[in-house]
Amino acid sequence: MQWRELPAIYLEESGSPVERSSYLIELHTDDGGSYDVVNDASSPAARECCAQQSSARHNWEMNYQEAAIYLQEGENNDKFFTHPKNAKALAAYLFAHNHLFYLMELSTALLLLLLSLCEAPAVPMLRLGIFVHATLELFALIVVVFELSMKMRWLGFQTFIRHKRTMVKTCVLLVQFIEAIVVLVRQTSHVRITRALRCIFLIDCRYCGAVRRNLRQIFQSLPPFIDILLLLLFFMVIFAILGFYLFSPNHSDPYFNTLENSLVNLFVLLTTSNFPDVMMPSYARNPWSCVFFIVYLSIELYFIMNLLLAVVFDTFNDIEKRKFKSLLLHKRTAIQHAYRLLVTKQRPSGISFKHFEGLLRFYKPRMCARERYLTFKALNQSNTPLVSLKDFYNFYEVVGLKWKAKRNREHWFDDLPRTAFLIFKGINILVKSRVFQYTMYTVVAVNGIWILVETFMLQVYGVELLLKTTGLGPVEYLSSGWNLFDFSVTLFAFLGLMALAFNMEPFYFIVVLRPLQLLRLFKLKKRYRNVLDTMFELFPRMASLGLTLLIFYYCFAIVGMEFFAGVVYPNCCNTSTVADSYRWVNHTVGNKTVVEEGYYYLNNFDNILNSFVTLFELTVVNDWYIIMEGVTSQTTHWSRLYFMIFYIVTMVVMTIIVAFILDAFVFRMNYTRKNQDSEEDNGIVLEKEISKEEVIGVIELYKRISAAPETAQLQKIVLQMDKYGQMSTVFLGRRSRTKSDLSMKMYEEEIQEWYEEHSRKEESQTPLQEPTSAPSSSLKPLSLRQRSQTVI
Repeated sequence: MQWRELPAIYLEESGSPVERSSYLIELHTDDGGSYDVVNDASSPAARECCAQQSSARHNWEMNYQEAAIYLQEGENNDKFFTHPKNAKALAAYLFAHNHLFYLMELSTALLLLLLSLCEAPAVPMLRLGIFVHATLELFALIVVVFELSMKMRWLGFQTFIRHKRTMVKTCVLLVQFIEAIVVLVRQTSHVRITRALRCIFLIDCRYCGAVRRNLRQIFQSLPPFIDILLLLLFFMVIFAILGFYLFSPNHSDPYFNTLENSLVNLFVLLTTSNFPDVMMPSYARNPWSCVFFIVYLSIELYFIMNLLLAVVFDTFNDIEKRKFKSLLLHKRTAIQHAYRLLVTKQRPSGISFKHFEGLLRFYKPRMCARERYLTFKALNQSNTPLVSLKDFYNFYEVVGLKWKAKRNREHWFDDLPRTAFLIFKGINILVKSRVFQYTMYTVVAVNGIWILVETFMLQVYGVELLLKTTGLGPVEYLSSGWNLFDFSVTLFAFLGLMALAFNMEPFYFIVVLRPLQLLRLFKLKKRYRNVLDTMFELFPRMASLGLTLLIFYYCFAIVGMEFFAGVVYPNCCNTSTVADSYRWVNHTVGNKTVVEEGYYYLNNFDNILNSFVTLFELTVVNDWYIIMEGVTSQTTHWSRLYFMIFYIVTMVVMTIIVAFILDAFVFRMNYTRKNQDSEEDNGIVLEKEISKEEVIGVIELYKRISAAPETAQLQKIVLQMDKYGQMSTVFLGRRSRTKSDLSMKMYEEEIQEWYEEHSRKEESQTPLQEPTSAPSSSLKPLSLRQRSQTVI
């Protein structure tokens, strides 16, 4: 095939022909360089040109790599002042930004956290000697030192000390290092509250970016939260003083006999854990005393606590919107940086496929040649040889698409004989009909009522699965989330039936999954579908919020173990008001031995696992004051501060979680009302048609740049077209819909204002410079090579 027969896009890529001698090569074409081999490479001029050619190619490779780094920084919301500034920094950056380094970072952080299982007070079966766990801790800390040294090599000292999170991690590392050496030298443990700071190493891991965002949102929500909290505490103090003067004359009332007890019990009453017990002594003496408690709970619990949620929800909404705006503009700036590195001086209006392909080799190394071209074509909305900046702004939305060839046939059974085709066509119509769907919903409802005939119902579910699989085809059937759910539940139901039939006790847990089939009924009502869809969308974020809560648990567990380990035991707390909950006695009544056992001594801080269970019970707040009073009676009254602070911290986190769920659900409802005609179940779908001529052109292009092995999938497309006598093939790009996609539609009008404001701000700070062609020397540092083209 001759190049003049190719589409315009490839003619542009090959460059205009120029007159040249037989022993010279064309070093700089108008698209950044053509690398054709000369006839006579033995001459000095040819060797010199070959060296220049190699240098130009290497420089473009560096451009591709730096552009990919900018795009990764935009995607990960990394600040641009951390961008590698020279070749030395680039090497350290690449070393610190690969999954092996991330796994090393995560493994080291987990090792430091898991040492709390082995250090005193340790879990009995996991206890290690001081020398062993101190040595493991020093080893892990040395690995952290290595990680930070690579980060300093990449950032440079000045940027390193400007990076707040890195400096906090360095300070914690220094403290942990000193303490580990002291423990190893003394061969004995001491009070080490600073172990609670080990979670900093986990938070700083690349895989815990969502946790860092959650913590940032919590801290950003604190100012309004603290304002309402101070109001709540103000009313609490007023009522505590009032309750003390009203009820302290009653000597039979242990709740208000001192001002301290009055304040503590009203704090507990805020959680309703001690109600109505706290009211009964005063209520027995004067029934009108109930007015005090009714007014207090009405103001504190039902008004201020709900006001607290409303304020946090409003703040959370504002933070989410500002976060989306910030990330959107950050990505836009990253795209601008990358764009300037990929256009040439001769063609500043866009990026050619050659340079776009070079970018993707660094940005997504595992992406095949077919997907690179389809991504380029999906971005190129103007159908010109070059991707303009306007089209390139959609890079993040398009690059995540997974491409598959669209089926040439409407159904998988179209090529079968006519009799078989008619049978499967009938099944296809049946399983798509509303009668079939509502019939199965009825079966599910009957199954929920008539659970005793589960075997028969499973047969019905099995027939439904078989009909849908044959009628729709396995691929189309499993492409639906609800069908995948039905398949999984039905499969587990059959496994559960087998576990019961063959008496396989270890697998009885599968049986409890059978009632999940009833969830299918929620598909009947749109609001239920929205609730379940929101729940599935929230699951990744809820997992990160759960991990955030566990980090707080870890910090409080370490502090609790250092101060309260071993203080709670059976028959302790005999002088406190909760002595019955800790009493363990046995006595004889007639001929029988009666055991009176209060189980609350099990809620202790004797090791990290017990501490987590105790903290979870405190989070639930049911009878949590019994644990607090038991520990307080064995230590000091100041111990109550630990439990009160823990309640306030968990209240902040749980309020953020509730606000997040409300925000996600309200956002989805508003989006659904605004886009009633849109179909969201299939996610983002983009359709692109490519011709046989285009595919052959891409193959030829890869051969010219010595990348022929990457064309295997492209050649398969050509063979497939030849097989069916087609001149073009349609590909579908799919990806799941994200919160960012929904936000783009919800804030569509405001986004344009944000872009205009951002452009004005950039123009006022630094005027944009004209892009240049490939740099002349790869030995120049990145900061000098293209820094003049970027705005930081």
